[in-house]
Amino acid sequence: MKRLSLLLVLCASPLLSHADTLRCGSKLVNLGDRTFEVMQKCGEPAFRDPVGYTVGPYNRRETNIEEWAYEPSNGMFTILTFEGNRLTRIERKRPQ
Repeated sequence: MKRLSLLLVLCASPLLSHADTLRCGSKLVNLGDRTFEVMQKCGEPAFRDPVGYTVGPYNRRETNIEEWAYEPSNGMFTILTFEGNRLTRIERKRPQ
């Protein structure tokens, strides 16, 4: 039984890693992509908001944090978070 559980976890692991992607038409956006790559694949976002900065040693501002929001697709907003021009988070939310 333990072997079966371990096998199921190992088989499901690759499926879980694909949760960090976004489909824009026929193109895929992945965590770690640069802002210009996302712009080429998904186009201009509906909203761009500067959120703040990461804080490094001695409370020094390090990298810019920005959120991009795309209009609802299949009833869900897509919100992308960039830190230092790299995609770090992909969220999907229903409009309220």
